[in-house]
Amino acid sequence: MTSGHDGANTPGSPGGSTAAGATPQGNVGPTSAGPAHPAEHVPSTLHDLEEAVHQLEHDAEHRPPPAGRVTNLVVAGLVILLGAATVVGSLSLGAGSAGNPGSGTWPLILGVVLVLLGVGLVLTAGSTADTERFSRSSLLVLAGLVSMVVFVALISVIGFEIPAGLLAFVWLRFLGGETWRSSIVTSIGVVVAFYLIFVAALSVSIPHLF
Repeated sequence: MTSGHDGANTPGSPGGSTAAGATPQGNVGPTSAGPAHPAEHVPSTLHDLEEAVHQLEHDAEHRPPPAGRVTNLVVAGLVILLGAATVVGSLSLGAGSAGNPGSGTWPLILGVVLVLLGVGLVLTAGSTADTERFSRSSLLVLAGLVSMVVFVALISVIGFEIPAGLLAFVWLRFLGGETWRSSIVTSIGVVVAFYLIFVAALSVSIPHLF
C-alpha cells in the first residue's frame, strides 16, 4: 500500500528524492534578490590601472630633457621676431582703423599678440620648468612658423584664398597627421568660412581673388 505521495518523498525528507517541479533545498540556485557580485570585473580594472601606470612611467622615462634658460630665451626671441615681422607686413597692407578696418588689421592684431607672448616668455624664461629641449619633433614647430611667414608674404601678392587653403592643408596633413580627404575638405571649408566672414559679411579690404 502506497502513501498519498505515490512513493515520492517530499522535499527535504532524508534520503528521498524530490517531487516533480520542486527545488531541492540543498542546491539552491542564484536568485534575483540582489545584484550579482562584480568580482569578475575587478581583475580587468586592476589590469587597466597597471597598464596606465606603466604607460606614464614609460612616457616619463622617454621624455626629452627639460630646456634651460638659454633655450627659453631663444624661443622667446623667435616669437618676438615673428610678431614684429607680422606687424611690419600688416602695416604695408594698410592697418586702417577700428571703424574702418583695412586689409592689415587682423595681421596687425596677430603680430601684436605674438610680440606680447614673446615678452611674456622672456619674463618667465628662468622659472619655466615644463619646457623641453629641442629635438627632431621641434622641426614640426619650425615648419609651422615658416609656413605662417610664407602665408603672410603671399597674401598681398595673390590674395588670401590660395595661401590660406595651402596653410590649412599643410598644418592638417603634414603637421597634424590627418587623412588626405579630411585635410582637403577642411582646408576648403576654412577658405570658404574666411571669405564669407571677412569679405562678404564684414567687407574687410583683405586682398582676395574673387
